[in-house]
Amino acid sequence: MLDLFTDDTRRSPFALYARLRERSPLLHEPRADLWFLFDYDSVKRALQDHAVFSSVVTRPGGRTPDWLLFKNPPQHTKLRGIIMQAFTPRSIANLEPHVRELSRGLLAPLVGRGEMDVVAEYSSQLPTMVIAEMIGIPVEGRARLLGWRDIMLNLSHTISEGEEAERARARYVAMRDEMRAYLPVILEERRRAPKDDLLTRLVEAEVDGERLDEREFIAFFELLLVAGTESTMDLIDNALLCLLEHPDQLARLRERPELLGSAIEEVLRFRSPVQSMYRSTKRAVELNGRVIPAGKFVLPMIGSANRDPGHFEEPERFDIGREPNAHLAFGHGIHFCLGAALSRMEARVALTDLLEMLGDFRLASDAPWEPREAFHVHGPKRLPLRFEPGARR
Repeated sequence: MLDLFTDDTRRSPFALYARLRERSPLLHEPRADLWFLFDYDSVKRALQDHAVFSSVVTRPGGRTPDWLLFKNPPQHTKLRGIIMQAFTPRSIANLEPHVRELSRGLLAPLVGRGEMDVVAEYSSQLPTMVIAEMIGIPVEGRARLLGWRDIMLNLSHTISEGEEAERARARYVAMRDEMRAYLPVILEERRRAPKDDLLTRLVEAEVDGERLDEREFIAFFELLLVAGTESTMDLIDNALLCLLEHPDQLARLRERPELLGSAIEEVLRFRSPVQSMYRSTKRAVELNGRVIPAGKFVLPMIGSANRDPGHFEEPERFDIGREPNAHLAFGHGIHFCLGAALSRMEARVALTDLLEMLGDFRLASDAPWEPREAFHVHGPKRLPLRFEPGARR
């Protein structure tokens, strides 16, 4: 197996990506029968060409979850149309003042201490609180959501066989049983007494007279827990890592806060929270002079595509003012991330508050940071910071 999965590589896989992209942008790993795509054009095609690259994937270790992310048209079209009625740009924009309130409430007791673990005490908490409130989950249920999210993330271990894959599958089956007992209760509550929350809008949304059934609700609930928390958490943490590694860009952002939007886009490109996606070939397809046979498991490497010098000028340079910046961090085509606007908004709120409320911050340890357990995501498991106590402003 490639050393893409070691901790050292997952902290910084980009030099290896560059070597593989230059030598073999299409790479077959024969032991697990995995096909890796490393260049921008191939990754973009795999993400958008659903006539050739299926989103319904059977991995070497089993089938992917029954999520919108892993569906093809026409079923994908119907489900996305229903969900988009509840997940509107207006509903996301209306959340921003409350997200800022939640953010400052989390940071207020921390700013006087002079140190914090950003992951445990802030970046994992904020998106979980936002999703829980959007759905209408009470405060006492949020720890359960985090546990379920981690179980689903660890399904990435099932792309190959082994004890870890078996444990991940067993934990997921047990979690599904819990969720099947939990979710119908709150769905029935919304049907009897609608509220101004995402769950009620999902209950009421329909396309051509069809609404989500219970199985589809559970599948979207799972996806929302993973995509609605993990990517935002890693985006916030990776932004801090990028700024600490590039103090000139941190100083530039402090002087020109209007660059925050483009800085977030550059973090998404430079340290993409999702490094790879799953696809399978519906038929044989030629890419970069080689043929991937039909029915093969394909990994489009988004993190590599976003550093491809054939598409980005000086891709190894972190530039918070980069323009244009057509990265693939949120996917492309019909599967472009439904929660992209929410993630960007939360990151904008979080980074504004962190830069304003923390004095000069730095890593609390020289030890290499530990990567997240799921191999397809990129970000630290812990991020201890030291900073000058008190608000910078």
